[in-house]
Amino acid sequence: MRLLYLFLFKILGWKIIGEPPRQLKKFIIVVAPHTSNWDFFLGLATRSIQRFPANFLGKAELFRAPYGWIFRKLGGYSVDRKSSTHLVDQIVAIAKREPQFIVAIAPEGTRKAVDKWKTGFYHIALGAGIPLVFVAVDYPERKLYWSAPLQPSGSLEQDAIIIDQFFEGKRGKYRTAAKVLGN
Repeated sequence: MRLLYLFLFKILGWKIIGEPPRQLKKFIIVVAPHTSNWDFFLGLATRSIQRFPANFLGKAELFRAPYGWIFRKLGGYSVDRKSSTHLVDQIVAIAKREPQFIVAIAPEGTRKAVDKWKTGFYHIALGAGIPLVFVAVDYPERKLYWSAPLQPSGSLEQDAIIIDQFFEGKRGKYRTAAKVLGN
């Protein structure tokens, strides 16, 4: 698949700026803005082109028949967004248990416009003691940007300033990303 993705990126004019932190075995990839189903395919292509292992969280509905097996095979973890299942605690436990834990999360939680991000990604990283790495999708520029790792400080308000700066000016297929804590 890598050659196909390389070919598609070339003819469609997409570029990847930066690299995943290969020295780290555990981190959370925070991807925004998430505005289109195409974002998923950009993520799969980037993972393949740059040859790094990563899983992703997806809404439970994606993992139902008849196509659920595809999302599991691609490395997806099913997330039930409708019930309070202490999801953050469950993912923290997995991150601590596994020798390698790299998972991509779209913090907006939906492709629709939102006022602010869901902050589970931050609490997972903080609880597991692992860094956050940001990937900004910029459709007008046809670029994906990797950030340097950020170890959460424990002050979401302070870290939100850094996070918002990274995503500033990046535009998804249909809109820019919401601010971490809202406008």
